[in-house]
Amino acid sequence: MSAPDVVVVGSGPNGLAAAVTLARAGLRVQVFEGAATPGGGCRTEALTLPGFAHDVCSAVHPMLVASPFFKGTDLAGRGVRLCTPPIAFAHPLDGGRAAAVMASIDETAASLGSDGPAYRRLVGRLVPHTDPIMDMVLSPLRSPPRHPVAVSRFGILGLLPAQTLARRFRTDEGQALLAGVAAHAMRPLSAPLTGAFALVLATLAQAVGWPVVQGGSAGVVDALTAELASLDGTIITGRWIRSLDELPQARSVLLDVTPSQLLDIAGSALPIHRRRGLRRFQHGPGICKVDWALSGSVPWEAEVCHRTATVHVAGTLAEIVACEAEVAAGRHPARPYCIVAQPGVVDATRAPGAQQTLWAYCHVPSGSARDMTEQIEAQIERFAPGFRDTVLARTTTTADRVAAHNPNYVGGDIGGGAGTVRQTLGRPTLRWNPYRTGIDGVYLCSSSTPPGGGVHGMCGMAAAHTVLRDLGVAR
Repeated sequence: MSAPDVVVVGSGPNGLAAAVTLARAGLRVQVFEGAATPGGGCRTEALTLPGFAHDVCSAVHPMLVASPFFKGTDLAGRGVRLCTPPIAFAHPLDGGRAAAVMASIDETAASLGSDGPAYRRLVGRLVPHTDPIMDMVLSPLRSPPRHPVAVSRFGILGLLPAQTLARRFRTDEGQALLAGVAAHAMRPLSAPLTGAFALVLATLAQAVGWPVVQGGSAGVVDALTAELASLDGTIITGRWIRSLDELPQARSVLLDVTPSQLLDIAGSALPIHRRRGLRRFQHGPGICKVDWALSGSVPWEAEVCHRTATVHVAGTLAEIVACEAEVAAGRHPARPYCIVAQPGVVDATRAPGAQQTLWAYCHVPSGSARDMTEQIEAQIERFAPGFRDTVLARTTTTADRVAAHNPNYVGGDIGGGAGTVRQTLGRPTLRWNPYRTGIDGVYLCSSSTPPGGGVHGMCGMAAAHTVLRDLGVAR
């Protein structure tokens, strides 16, 4: 490859989305990745036993289906098959009860009994407007919504704390269903904007489902790297970049890194006011994650849990509220909120024969070194008696080790930064274009920029569009 027009540092979904977007515009692109393989948190590895394929972090992909970047990417043509379970997610409760998002609004509402009408009013009215809502959610806030009337209801409700929204329901099932999906925000459920997390994810669950990638999430990265190669882009792995001076000369540089890494890489080249702003950037709690190789499926008491790839294991609204408040206060909950992913429900390629892979994580204080395996397994056993008898092997990754294998996960924060009101309005700092760093030709494209965390590629695509405008290149 001749001298690149653009260099990208980091090959997570956002770095690759930026690289592919720029290569599609005819620019010569070179990507540097410190790890041995590309993908960041979107990788699949044998973490327990031979033949068991585990997603290192990202495993379930509703955002992938809704993302404008991936809608314009021929994943299926490059071998990516999305497997969508009949139930998007489930939430078990004591006594063999459970709530779940079924295939249609009608089915979900019927399953919630007396809370069905409230669910129709809250989520059902948003589903017909999924595309304009996602256009808004996955765009920088400086971009005016193209369908303001359609998204106004979502905007008003999304400002509310999830705890407030959940109280529109009267049953344990309805309240837990909303609280469990809201807790993906990794914020106390009393915090503003946590309602938006619940509404976005519940709306996507009804509109497109919560699919997994057959064979593992690495298939998405394989498709992007294959397209980049077809456009004469290159990826150099195993090379950590610690200074801008280590990069080849290029017209533009995009960094798929966190604000703290940007400070380290760019140093005094950053304007002093930018350095001050970046130092104020806040990361959210971390995660402790466990991967298991199982002899068979998880023996859930509630039947609906056997028909979904995603189970929120936490108990009632009150339990989830208390648990997330504990984490925000810097404490480790005795009964943590857990997100459990069981891709084998729809993807038989993940493990040999009838065996299964499983992963789960719980939220912990930032940088925690505490092993929460016992607490996570106790929560699963609570709703699936006999679960421990199915365990063949396990691997635990504490929050401090999460950051060690992926530097973008500072303190174990997999979302690229705390979802506070301030950082929703100005991420990573408050400025008109959040992708420009203040250094000519250097841009930030990580999940620490709008629209934030998730496998959607939109941070990278938006940053790439800024580069193309600055270079005067048509797209």
